[in-house]
Amino acid sequence: MAPMADVTDVAFRALVEARGAPDVFWTEFVSADGLYHTREIGKIPDTENPLARDLLKNPSERPVVAQIFSSKPGMIAYATRLVSELGFDGVDLNMGCPDRSIEKQGCGAAMIKSPKIAQAVIRAAQEASPLPVSVKTRIGYNKEALDEWLPALLETNPAAITLHLRTRKEMSLVPAHWDLMQRAVAIRDRINPKVLLVGNGDVQDLADAKEKVAQSGCDGAMLGRAMFGNPWVFAGRTTEDVPFTEKVAALIELAHGFERLTPPKHFSILKKHIKAFVTGFPGAAELRAQLMQAESAADLERILKANPL
Repeated sequence: MAPMADVTDVAFRALVEARGAPDVFWTEFVSADGLYHTREIGKIPDTENPLARDLLKNPSERPVVAQIFSSKPGMIAYATRLVSELGFDGVDLNMGCPDRSIEKQGCGAAMIKSPKIAQAVIRAAQEASPLPVSVKTRIGYNKEALDEWLPALLETNPAAITLHLRTRKEMSLVPAHWDLMQRAVAIRDRINPKVLLVGNGDVQDLADAKEKVAQSGCDGAMLGRAMFGNPWVFAGRTTEDVPFTEKVAALIELAHGFERLTPPKHFSILKKHIKAFVTGFPGAAELRAQLMQAESAADLERILKANPL
């Protein structure tokens, strides 16, 4: 399960788990600096703290990895200790997010330009707790830089590295460069063969994931956009396999689970899921338009049940 902001929250992970769990769950990414300043300085109770909400987890989802980000080793150490205390099975350091507000903090993909800081951040997490520490990143910033960037990460001996097989400049505007994964595996094998290497980008479904892993020689694949509208993806089902009645039930379940989050997220965030679930059939656009007006799970359920297809 790829970590995705405003997607892989505890409600969505519960939905997926009930339909076929991935090998590893990942949370949304959370600001280590923000956690420190809201919990330690601001003294905001967790029941009111949106960042603490992003670290909620379901008791049965295992293993589950918390993804955090910061360019400050001290902040990463604080957040890693917190993640350990909360009972997570691992901590992942985001070094690939291309969002400009994240990069302005020296975080996300900006870390690719500062390998020494990246190494310090990884080592701070490793020293803060016994949890496995992994990294999710890209193959370069403005251009592909595997020969320089990947060895810098491997030197720190992380438990795993997930490579989104695009540069930061490419965002998601070009096909993922899965042809480069064999070279990444060769670099890993030469420098630190114990580190797991996971590929990410344009993985369509479970069968595609297995094929990409077999062809490239990496240790696993991470599915992101393939989860949209298809919480059955890790069970090997495609959206074409799932009757619309099942999709309706899943969307209603997700809406109610989402609404129970404390503190609550704005219900409009659910719209991206509505677009993914309600598509590909006659009348889908009209039904989506109605559902976009929903302001609660009860609204959404009422509209869906009034429009049987």
